[in-house]
Order: sequence, then C-alpha cells, then structure tokens
Amino acid sequence: MNKGGPTKAAYDKAYNAKPEQVNKREMRNKARAELMRDGKVKKGDGKDVDHKTMLDGKGTNAKSNLRVVDKETNRGWRKTNGSKYG
Repeated sequence: MNKGGPTKAAYDKAYNAKPEQVNKREMRNKARAELMRDGKVKKGDGKDVDHKTMLDGKGTNAKSNLRVVDKETNRGWRKTNGSKYG
C-alpha cells in the first residue's frame, strides 16, 4: 500500500491516469526502449534514461536530448536542491 494511505493512493491513481501523465510516461518508456536497442542501457542495470531538457520543458526523445545517468543521480536531485520532496 502507498505510504500515504488510501487517500494518497487514490490521488496517485487519478493523477497517473491523466492524459498528459500517460503521454509523458509513454515518451519515457519509448526513450528507454530506444537506448536499450542501442545497447546503452539494459534492464536492472541501475541506470536511468534522462532527458537533458525535461518533457515538461518541451523536451523530446531525440537522441541528442537523451543521456544515461546513474539512478541515484537522476532521482536524487530533489534532495540536493532543498526541495520539499526530498
């Protein structure tokens, strides 16, 4: 169960079903699949496919906008920037 309980779980389910979130998730999955075909990442390697220009900032899945980074580096930026999410 979600750490926030049933209320947070319901919110997350509704949020993740929004069309814009579904579209971004599809783009992230396509980016990873493309780099997997190129042999740059593989399942379970602890790496993330990062968009240099975020999808929120009108970034694309062009190879020039993608890079492979360590999972902790990609997901840990919130903690180092003083964000309330870290």
